[in-house]
Amino acid sequence: MTYISRIEAPVDELERLLFYMPTVAERATNTWAQGFASSIVRQSRRHNWRPSPKQLTMMRRLVTEMFAHGNEEEECPVIE
Repeated sequence: MTYISRIEAPVDELERLLFYMPTVAERATNTWAQGFASSIVRQSRRHNWRPSPKQLTMMRRLVTEMFAHGNEEEECPVIE
């Protein structure tokens, strides 16, 4: 029998990650990331759902990347 450890995210972190998943799906630059974020949004509606360690890691990565790159399409106004 194999024991798989579960990485538990604090509730407030999980809520924050789930809050940004629809935005990640909308702004995703590739179809895989868009599908992953959409899938997480659907799964999160289930009662007592918790992400797997891999899902949690990827959710953190996608949200971090979203904030790291921001909205590069628009120019940032320069304040003089």
